[in-house]
Amino acid sequence: MATREEAEEKKFVEKLIRLNRVSKAVKGGRKMSFSALMVVGDGKGRVGYGFGKANDVTEAIRKSVEKAKGSIMAVPIKKNTLPHEIIGEYKSASVLLKPAAPGTGIIAGGPVRAIMEAVGVRDVLSKSLGSKNTMNIVKGVFNGLKNLMPAKKIASGRKKSIMDMWG
Repeated sequence: MATREEAEEKKFVEKLIRLNRVSKAVKGGRKMSFSALMVVGDGKGRVGYGFGKANDVTEAIRKSVEKAKGSIMAVPIKKNTLPHEIIGEYKSASVLLKPAAPGTGIIAGGPVRAIMEAVGVRDVLSKSLGSKNTMNIVKGVFNGLKNLMPAKKIASGRKKSIMDMWG
């Protein structure tokens, strides 16, 4: 019999975005440690990210997964894509996320692709502008996803039905 925690573990997709070895100069030489940036999602509109540091790779990944599970948020998805275009910004990184026609696929670079796969979006166009820093790009994408409005809210704001807007 699987416990509830084990059942919850199985439904999450874990994606490693970046694993970095860092060193610190100490009296006896260099001290190596690792940092991991992970994205966790259920493939059905929930996603979170986490950053963990430790002296061991597996421990850094474990820490980042736990932090990612603690930061999970819901993302509105409409027909396997985003409900509308959005630009997510964090510091000097800005990420353009555009909905795409069915069958387009995920047209995105490394970190954005991993996040979209984890959230369950199958058709999206994206472009990272500004900073190339992986952490800033991830935070920019999450800023954009946080600011997405559900299809019902967009339709009611325009005083139209969802069928009138998207058919």
